[in-house]
Amino acid sequence: MSKRRKTAPDFQSEAEERAFWESHDSSDYVDWSKAQRVSLPNLKPSTKTISLRLPVALLERIKIEANKRDMPYQSLIKAWLAEDVARKHDG
Repeated sequence: MSKRRKTAPDFQSEAEERAFWESHDSSDYVDWSKAQRVSLPNLKPSTKTISLRLPVALLERIKIEANKRDMPYQSLIKAWLAEDVARKHDG
């Protein structure tokens, strides 16, 4: 016999909903055994702007490399950082 589920209340704001779920067990409201995995291929990750100080000579070398690859230097920096982090994480 399946467990009788409660009905979640209507929320006036995201903050109210967040507070509710922080203090309630979702399994009282959702049958997680029937949940299906979802793919969101077009979802873009959140980003945050940062300020990064680099020696002028290094920045110029990065810009030259980016120009050779026909890409913005900021994108090249992000790609290199992501590769380095992945390599350190996997290795």
